[in-house]
Parts: sequence; structure tokens; C-alpha cells
Amino acid sequence: MNLPNKLTVLRMILVPVFLVFLLVESIPYHALWALLTFAAASITDCLDGKIARKYHLITTFGKFLDPLADKILVLAAMIALIPLGLCPVVVVIIVIAREFAVTSLRLVAASEGVVIAAGKSGKVKTAVQMVSIVAILLGLAVAEFVTLPFSLTLVSQVLMWITAALAVYSGAEYLIKNAKFFTQSM
Repeated sequence: MNLPNKLTVLRMILVPVFLVFLLVESIPYHALWALLTFAAASITDCLDGKIARKYHLITTFGKFLDPLADKILVLAAMIALIPLGLCPVVVVIIVIAREFAVTSLRLVAASEGVVIAAGKSGKVKTAVQMVSIVAILLGLAVAEFVTLPFSLTLVSQVLMWITAALAVYSGAEYLIKNAKFFTQSM
């Protein structure tokens, strides 16, 4: 259990902490704490990969758990934003469908002994998702102290639809680039 893997596990541990802060409004400054927790978890995503590559600490465990931790963090946040009116249900369904499609393709490829690495558009998609969620949480945190001069609901809807569009694009690109694994198994 090296440092990058510990950071990945920490990211997963922070998910329920984040959810409690976001959803339990009786906690003082709950949105601020949710923002800080989500931001800390997001930072572990940057750190674990950089440390693993720099110090040659890449492990099979990390290759498996890191993308899973990312998906759990992002999807938990998006789902938790639904009852707050800050994320459309359709966006979450699109993102989940993309993740199932890409994961299924990876499993087919793995059954043939091929590991498909994450593509650039998939990494951009994850980064934009995390930044969008941080922006929404920042809006919620600021709204605990002052009245916002804009509609957070409108801003969050736009941001979430952008993430959905990136999910569709990166998923389609991933499937097209690796379609040979589907055609070979037919």
C-alpha cells in the first residue's frame, strides 16, 4: 500500500464525509465543508497519479482503484446535487451510461489480454466534471453568507450539461477507437 494508493483510498473515504456535509443542512456552514471536502478529494486525484508516475509506484491495485474512486466521487456528487435542483437526472443517467459502456469495453479488451489506458478526452471529461462540481459547491458555500447575484440553478444546469456533452464525446471517441474489440468478439 504505497502513497498513491493511500491517496486513492482516502478519496473514497472522503465521499461519505462529503455527502454528509452536503446533505445535512443542520451542520453549520455545511456547504463550505462540502466544498472543502470535495476539493480535497479532487486534489488527491491529481496527486496520486503524479506521485505514482514520478516515483514508479504504479500498481495493478492503483490502476483498478483510481478510476473507480474518480467515478464514485463524481457520481456521488452529481446524484447528491439532484434533490438540490442543481443537476438534472438525465445528466447523471448519461454519465452513468458512458461509464458502463467504457468499463464494458475495458473488460472485453482485458479478456483478450489488452489494457486500454484512459484517453485524453476522458481525462479532460473527469477534470471538467470535478471543476464544475467545485464551482457549484462554491456557489452553494458563498450563498450561505450572501445572496448570489445570479441563479446558481441556471449556472449549475449549464455546467452539468457541459459535463454530459463531454461524457458523450469522450465515450464515443473511446468506443470508436476500440471498436475492434467488439467486432472481434462477434
